[in-house]
Amino acid sequence: MPAQTVGDYLLERLRAWGVEKVFAYPGDGINGLLAAWVRAKNEPVFVQSRHEEMSAFQAVGYAKFTGRVGVCAATSGPGGIHLLNGLYDAKLDHVPVVAIVGQTNRSAMGGSYQQEIDMLSLYKDVASEYVEMVTVPEQLPNVIDRAIRVALAERAPTAVIIPADVQELDYTPPAHAFKMVPSSTGIDWPVVAPDDESIRRAAEVLNSGEKVAILAGSGARGARAELEQIADILGAGVAKALLGKDVLPDDLPYVTGAIGLLGTRPSYEMMRAADTLLTVGSNFPYTQFMPDFGQARGVQIDIDGKFLGMRYPYEVNLVGDAAATLRALIPHLEPKTKRAWREGIEADVARWWETIDKEAMVTADPINPMRLFAELSTRLPDDAIVTADSGSAANWYARNLRFRGHMRGSLSGTLATMGPGVPYAIGAKFGCPDRPVIAMVGDGAMQMNGMAELITVKRYWQEWSDPRLVVAVLHNNDLNQVTWEMRAMGGSPKFPESQTLPDVDYAGFAKSIGLAAQTVDSPDQLGPAWDQALHADRPTVLDVRCDPDVPPIPPHASFEQAKDTAKAVLAGDENRWGLIKEGVKTKLQEFLPHREG
Repeated sequence: MPAQTVGDYLLERLRAWGVEKVFAYPGDGINGLLAAWVRAKNEPVFVQSRHEEMSAFQAVGYAKFTGRVGVCAATSGPGGIHLLNGLYDAKLDHVPVVAIVGQTNRSAMGGSYQQEIDMLSLYKDVASEYVEMVTVPEQLPNVIDRAIRVALAERAPTAVIIPADVQELDYTPPAHAFKMVPSSTGIDWPVVAPDDESIRRAAEVLNSGEKVAILAGSGARGARAELEQIADILGAGVAKALLGKDVLPDDLPYVTGAIGLLGTRPSYEMMRAADTLLTVGSNFPYTQFMPDFGQARGVQIDIDGKFLGMRYPYEVNLVGDAAATLRALIPHLEPKTKRAWREGIEADVARWWETIDKEAMVTADPINPMRLFAELSTRLPDDAIVTADSGSAANWYARNLRFRGHMRGSLSGTLATMGPGVPYAIGAKFGCPDRPVIAMVGDGAMQMNGMAELITVKRYWQEWSDPRLVVAVLHNNDLNQVTWEMRAMGGSPKFPESQTLPDVDYAGFAKSIGLAAQTVDSPDQLGPAWDQALHADRPTVLDVRCDPDVPPIPPHASFEQAKDTAKAVLAGDENRWGLIKEGVKTKLQEFLPHREG
C-alpha cells in the first residue's frame, strides 16, 4: 500500500471536519493535492468554477446559507491572487471560509521563480485572524485544524499555504515530542449570555421608553421567536440591516424592512422619532439613519464584543448570543400598555407596501425593474433562497421583495462588490440542493462574470435534487447604480464611455449551453415568465429588458433634503444636467408623487 502523502492527509482531515465541498480551480501549484483527490475518489467533492474569484464567492455563499465553513482552493501565484476579492467579501460580512493555496517548491523560494509571490504577506490582511504556511508534514494537522476552528470562532476567512513539493511528501504525524504540536478535530460552542446585573440595566433602559425601535442584523438570525416576543412586549417596530433581511418575515405588520441607503421610508421615519433603540446582531454602519445623538437611549447585543458600542452611544452593551440574551431579557420587560406608537408604525408599513406596489406599476420603457421584483415577490416559494448582486438590483432586492416564512437571502453587504450574485446562488445550491434559488443580477455583473458561471451551472445542475436555479438579468445596457450616483451626488450627467454596456443576448447564451431561457421585453410577460421559470425542470435565465431611467429613490424621499435634490434635477440647469435624457426627468416626476403625504 503506497504511503499517505500530505495531500492525502489534508483531504482526510477535511472529511473529518465534515467538509463535503471544496470550491476550487486547478493549477500546477496544487498538483499534489489534485492527485490526492483522484485517490480519494473526489471526497470531499471538488467543485470547479470558471475563475478562482468565483470559487471564493461560491464558498462564501455556501457558508452564508448553510452556517457551515466554506472551503476554497487555488494554485500558487495568480490563483491565490484571484481568491482575494471573494475572501474580502467573507471578511467584511463575517463569514467562515478557509482558503487552501499552493506555493512554489521550497527549494525555489527566494529565487524569483515562476509564480512565486510572498503569499504570507499577500494574505496577512484578508486572513488576518489566521494564515500559515506548511513547510513540513508534521505541521499539517495543527495548521488545518486551527484554520477551520479560527474561521468558525471568529466568523472570518483564514488561509493555509502549502508549497507544491510539501503536498507530495509522505505524511508523518506530529510526535509526542518537544516542539511538536499535536491537534484534534471538532469544537463545541457554549451559549453565551450576559450576567443578571447587565440584563437588569438593559431592561431598565428598554422599559423607560415609549417609542422603542429595534434594529436586527444577521447576528439575530437564530432569534426569530425571541425578537417577535420582545417586539410585542415593547410595542416596537423592527428595522432590518441589509444582511438581516431574512431574520424576520416581511409579512409581520411591524417589520419596517431595510434601513439605510437602500432602506424603506417606514424604517427611516421610525428611527427619526424613536426614543429607545435596541440593536441585535448588527454592525450597521450608517449613523445618519439612526436616531439623533441624545434623542434615544440605547442597548446593543452582539456575540462579538469588538463590535459593541461603535456606531451609536449605547448605554448598555451586552456580549451574548442573540436568542439567549433576549430570552434572559424577556422576564424583566414591562409590556407597553399604550400602543399608539406601534399602531403608527403598522400604518406606515401598510402604506409603504401600497406605495411600493404603485411604484412598481408605473409605466417604463420597456419594463419597470421594480415590477420585475414585485411579480417575483408574490410568487416566491416558501423555501426560496434569493441572492442579489451589487448595483441597482440591490435597491429593489432590499425594498421590493417581501420575505415570508423561512425564505433566505443575501448579497455582498459590506464590501458591496460586483459579481457574487450568480456564484452565491451556485454555492447555495450545493449547500441546499433541495431548495429553489433565485439570483437577481444586473447586466454589468452578468458581463463581468455571471455568464461564465452559467457554464458551471450547466455542468452541475443535474446533481441537485431540485433543479430550479433562476438567474434574472436586469438588462438595461447601463451600469445603472453608478449612473444614478453620478446624477444625484456627483452633479454630473451620465458618462456614456464609462456607463454604457454592449448589448448581449443573455437568453441566447443560456440556450446555447442547454439551459432554459426567456427574453422578456413587455411587463405583461413578467408574471408568466416567473411562473414558467419557477416550475422549470432545469435552471433558467430570464433576460429582462429594464428601463435604466427608473430612479432608485432614497428612503427619505419627499423630505426636504430629498425634495431639494430632486428639484435640482428637475430644474434642468443646462450647464449641469443638459445631457440628462428627458426620460429621467419624466420618471422622477412620475415617482415622487407616490412618496408624498
